[in-house]
Amino acid sequence: MKENDLNSAQDDLDARLRERLLLARAAPGDRLMLADATLLAALDGVRPLTPNERRALSSSPLTLRRFRQLSLERHAVAAPPQAANDPVWTGSSGMLRAASTAEALEALVTDDGYWTLHFLPQDGGWQVILSLSAEAPFAARLLQEQPQLRVIDGGGSIVLQGRLDADGECERAWPFDTAPASHFQLYGAGFAVQPVAP
Repeated sequence: MKENDLNSAQDDLDARLRERLLLARAAPGDRLMLADATLLAALDGVRPLTPNERRALSSSPLTLRRFRQLSLERHAVAAPPQAANDPVWTGSSGMLRAASTAEALEALVTDDGYWTLHFLPQDGGWQVILSLSAEAPFAARLLQEQPQLRVIDGGGSIVLQGRLDADGECERAWPFDTAPASHFQLYGAGFAVQPVAP
């Protein structure tokens, strides 16, 4: 092991020991000295703690433990647990191509090639079907977890929202009065497939 690695490991151990000592100590008459809102604002970087608040935090093991708990909860929400090799998908986008506007629009594909929007004429309107490519590195995970998904146009309107079925598809009636090609042209020709935040 290199000297730098040894120093880093020692520093990490020292920091953990200091943290444990600070959190484990008892103070007579200790109580929560700061409100959760104040601690969360400091964690979010919205408002730093004042010198008096920092002093109150460092002198109250109970408040320190609460601060640490809020920090751990915030970190867990920001980075949900997953295996190192699990592919993460946060959204895909695509554009209506010029060639698609010459005739009735049948399909749009995202730039990454993982999602396709199919448009089928039905009862004087259209049916829109979102399909996930089996080649997508996150396909198995999405099919298993079945998160709520949505497709939005370039103006932010929802084209389709729902969960994938066992075949990796989600189908809905086209929600607009204009034909798909004309609609996408009106809103910058863009679209996106996104997970819906819980």
